[in-house]
Amino acid sequence: MSTQPTPRTVTDLVGELTADPNALLKAYAANTAFRAATAEELTNPRNPFRRPVRPDDLAWLDYSPVLPDERQLLLSGLLGHRMLRNVYDAETAVLPPQADPAAAADGAHFHSAANRLLGTLVRPVLENHLLGHLDEGREELPAPTADALKAVVREYAERRAAEPYSAFATAAGRKDANSAATFLLIQAGVFLPAAYTAIGRGALAETSLAHPGLRAELQEIRRGWVEAAELYRSLFSGAGLTCSPAAYWQFSLGTSLARGNHLLGLSLAGDRLPELLGAVAHFLIDQAACAPHARDTLRGALNLRAAYFDSVAPVGPQGTDALVDRLLGPLPEVFGADQVTAFHRGFADAARFAERWNADLTAQLVWADRIEDYKTAAERIQHKLVSERIEVDLDTFVESHEETSTTHVHDEHRLVMIESGQMHFWNNVTHRIALSEGDKLLIPTSRLHGSVVLSGTCVYHQPIIPEEMFREFVSGTTE
Repeated sequence: MSTQPTPRTVTDLVGELTADPNALLKAYAANTAFRAATAEELTNPRNPFRRPVRPDDLAWLDYSPVLPDERQLLLSGLLGHRMLRNVYDAETAVLPPQADPAAAADGAHFHSAANRLLGTLVRPVLENHLLGHLDEGREELPAPTADALKAVVREYAERRAAEPYSAFATAAGRKDANSAATFLLIQAGVFLPAAYTAIGRGALAETSLAHPGLRAELQEIRRGWVEAAELYRSLFSGAGLTCSPAAYWQFSLGTSLARGNHLLGLSLAGDRLPELLGAVAHFLIDQAACAPHARDTLRGALNLRAAYFDSVAPVGPQGTDALVDRLLGPLPEVFGADQVTAFHRGFADAARFAERWNADLTAQLVWADRIEDYKTAAERIQHKLVSERIEVDLDTFVESHEETSTTHVHDEHRLVMIESGQMHFWNNVTHRIALSEGDKLLIPTSRLHGSVVLSGTCVYHQPIIPEEMFREFVSGTTE
C-alpha cells in the first residue's frame, strides 16, 4: 500500500528556502517579470515592471558571502542590485504611463503577495552580500561630536566643489558626445527617483517629539523634487527619452542602482534613521555640486536647456554646518553620541558609493566611445595567442536567431570572436554595433553590454584574457 507524501506547509517551504540563500534568490528571480529579455525588450518605456535579471546566471553565482569592495563591479553585484531595487520598489505603487496589457500582467506579478514575501526573505541576503563590505575601510570620525562631523562634511563639500566628477568631462569630451550624454542621463534617471523616494519615506517617520523640525525639513526637500517634476520630465523628453526609472533598465549601471539602493534600504530600516540623514546630507551636497556640470554637459552634447539642474538647491561649503544642524538636530542630546557616529556612517558610505559610481561610469563611457580601438586590441591579442600558442580558458556559444543576451558584465577580460553568423552588440540605447564572421571585440572586466543574434545561428568564442596581457594591449585606450 503506497503512502502519500506529507504535505508541506508554508512554514516548511520557507524553512527550506532560507536554509539555502541561493535557492531563495533563484525562487525570487523566477518571477516572470524578471525573465531574460527578448530582442524587442531592449527598452521598456511603457512597462515599468519588466525588469530582466538574467535568472539563469544564479545557477552559478554565490550570494552567501559578503562581496568585497574590489569585487563590487562584478556580475553578482550588478544582478544583486537589480534584484534589491526590485525588492524595494515592490513596496511602492508604480503606474505605467498608460493602460497596457503587458504592463498589467507583469505588474500583477511584480506587486503580488508571493513576490513581496520572497522579497522580504531575500532582502537580508542581498543587503549582506552587496552592502556588508561597507564596515571595512570606513574612515571613522576623529571624535563623536557635532563639531567633528561638521568639519568632515564641510571638507567634503569643499573638495566636491573644487574637484568635479570625471564622468562629466569624460562625457563631454567623447567623439560621440551625444551617446555619452544620453548614457549619463539614463544613470541619473535610475538614481534620482530612488533618492527622493527614500527622502519621502524618511519624512513619514514619527520624529515629532524627539526632533520636531525633521519631518518638515525632509518634506521640504521632497517638495522641491515634486515641484520640479515638469522640468525633470522635459529633461528626458528633450533627449528623446522617458523619465520612467525602469525604462532603460538594461542600461542602468550596477553602481547607479547601488547608490539608490543604499538610500532606499536605510529609509526602510526604522533603526537606522541617523544613517539615512547622513546619506541625505551627502546626496544634497553632491547634487548641488554636480548640477552645473551635468547641466553644461547635457546642454553641450544634446542641445538641451536642462533647466532641471538650475532648480537644484545650492549647498556650498558655507552652508553645510546649517544643513547638519537641521538634519541631525537634537538627536545627540536626546539619544547620545552614537547618533553622530551613525550620521557620519551614512554620509561616508554614500560618498563611497558615489566615488565608485563616478569611476565606473567614466570607464564605461570611455570604452563605449572607443569600440574601434578595442576591436584593434582584440585582433592584436588574438594574433599573439595564435602566433605564440598561448592557451587560455575559452567559452564557446551557439545561439539561434533573435536569441538575446540581457545586458551583463563579465568577471574577467574577454574577447568576443565571431566564427559564423551575425549579431548586434550594444552598450547604449543610442546605437547597435554590428558583428559578423571574423569580427573581434575586447570587453574589459565589468563593462556593461548585451547582444542579439541576427542570423539563423551564430557561433562565437570568448577567450578569457589574463590581466597582464590585457594591460599590454590596452595602453592608450583608457582615456
